[in-house]
Amino acid sequence: MDVDGLRCLVTGAASGIGDAVARQLVAGGASVTSLDRNKPSVDVERHIEVDLADPASIDAAVADAGDRWDVLANVAGVPGNAPGELVFRVNFLGLRHLTESLFERMTPGGSIVNVASIAGFGWAHRLESIRDLLTTETFDEGLAWFHEHLPEGNAYNFSKEAVIVYTMAMGGAVREMADLRINAVMPGPVETPILHDFEESMGKQTLDGVRAFLGRHATSEDVAPAITFLASRESRWVNGATLTTDGGITGAVLAGLVPPPEL
Repeated sequence: MDVDGLRCLVTGAASGIGDAVARQLVAGGASVTSLDRNKPSVDVERHIEVDLADPASIDAAVADAGDRWDVLANVAGVPGNAPGELVFRVNFLGLRHLTESLFERMTPGGSIVNVASIAGFGWAHRLESIRDLLTTETFDEGLAWFHEHLPEGNAYNFSKEAVIVYTMAMGGAVREMADLRINAVMPGPVETPILHDFEESMGKQTLDGVRAFLGRHATSEDVAPAITFLASRESRWVNGATLTTDGGITGAVLAGLVPPPEL
């Protein structure tokens, strides 16, 4: 995958999928700056500390980062056993605020890659509500909307549904505004340090069922190439798309071979 010479921002580069993405980009000759609360172990060009739950922290990080970025990989996230507001702040509002703050700081042809989740598979059932959310323009407006329209079920699922719809809806807009493209990757369960948090919030029995069907859970290295591909020059005509990277469980659910999980 051709990422040589690309200037990349990667959130969540200190662990899990973000770490694997940063390593692949560096190995491919890209220049990587980490945006995370913690310093990464991979040898990035620069690390900028940021709290994606805090718009002021995001604004400071964007100002510090400068401009002429080719890639933004939004990998950071928190699991569903965290407080609902925090989940929504980081997984959607922080992602959106960071992304839109960087529109004018990215180079023409640049790529934005969002990490969603197959936990957002129910987005179509809440499309009207999510589209209403997307009419909010600021972090604070989005947070007020969340408190006024508390979603049923898991806030994590809703945050990822919002990321999926946001990605699809913004494809044409980012190309028209800044000659950019935006896509999303939708992993299933991944063996990362926070897998036990997902077992707690989604049910260990549910995740064990996925593992039994597929034979194993994904590793970060299984998912990272999909993100690197969408960041690369080869994916230049992929825009507003979602790429499912779950070993086949979503396909089996959609084909009616296995029941949808109760998340």
